[in-house]
Amino acid sequence: MIGNSIHGTFRQHTTVGIISAFCLLLVLLAASAAAQVIEDDPAALRGIDVEEHLGEMIPLDLEFIGSDAQPVQLGSFFNREKPVVLILGYYTCPMLCNLVFNGVTDAVKELAWRPGAEFQMVTVSIDPRETDVVAAAKKKNYIEAIGKPGIEHGWEFLTGPEKQSRTLADAVGFKYYYDETQDQYAHPAVVIVLTPSGKISRYLYGIQFTERDLRLALLEASEGKVGSSLDKLILYCFHYDPDAGGYVVFAGNVMRLGGAVTFGLLLVLITALWYRERRKRAVARVGV
Repeated sequence: MIGNSIHGTFRQHTTVGIISAFCLLLVLLAASAAAQVIEDDPAALRGIDVEEHLGEMIPLDLEFIGSDAQPVQLGSFFNREKPVVLILGYYTCPMLCNLVFNGVTDAVKELAWRPGAEFQMVTVSIDPRETDVVAAAKKKNYIEAIGKPGIEHGWEFLTGPEKQSRTLADAVGFKYYYDETQDQYAHPAVVIVLTPSGKISRYLYGIQFTERDLRLALLEASEGKVGSSLDKLILYCFHYDPDAGGYVVFAGNVMRLGGAVTFGLLLVLITALWYRERRKRAVARVGV
C-alpha cells in the first residue's frame, strides 16, 4: 500500500515535471522566434508607429467616398463647430480594427453626448481595395451597436484611393504598412481627436477607451464649447498624462481650486458675521 502510494506520487510529480518542462520549452521557442522576427525585420516593425503632430492641421481638401457612394470632402466634417473623432483602419481587418471600433463604441455608448450632436466621428479606410458597400455595412453595424437615436450621420465610414488615405495618415503621424504575405495591413491602435477647425488635439491609444477620457478629450478639443459647466470644471482638475495613457488628476489645479473654494467660504462666513454684528448694533441703538 505504502509502496504503491509512493510510486503513484512519484509518477504524478514526474508527469507534472514533464508538462512544466514542455511549457517552458514552448515559451523559450516563442521568445526565440519573436527575437528572430525583431532581428530579421526591424524595418517592418519601425513601420508601425504613431508620430504625434499635436496642434497641426490635417489636410481638409482630401476627397473620399462616403458610405452612400457619394464623393465627400474631408473638410465637410469640420464646418459644424464640433470636435471630430478620427479613426484610421480598414473594414475587413481580421482583428485589431474591430477591437478599436468596439472600444470606441463602448465609450460612446456611455457618453451622455451623441455623435452628430455634440461631436462628429469619421473613420477612413487605409485599404484602397475596400468599397462603399463594405463601409456601409460596417457603419450600419456600429450605428446599431451604439443604439442612440438620430446618430445616422454622426459616424461616417469613408473609402478612397491610397494617395488620399496615405496623405491623411502622414498628416496625423499614423505609420502603417501592407504585409503581402499575410494580405493584411499592420498598423497601430489609436484614436485621434481633432478640433472643429481640423487641428490635432489629442491621441488616445489602445483598444479600450474610458468614457471619462473620451469626454475630456472632446471637451479639450472643443475648447469648452461642448459639455456642461461641471465638465469644464472637471477638465480643469485633470490633464492628459502620456505615460498613464489617459487623463489623471492635476494636483496643482485641484489645490488651487480648493484654495479658491476655501477663500470663498471664508468670505461668505466673514460677511455673514459682519452683517449679524451690524444688525445687533442697529437694534441696540434703537433700544437706547
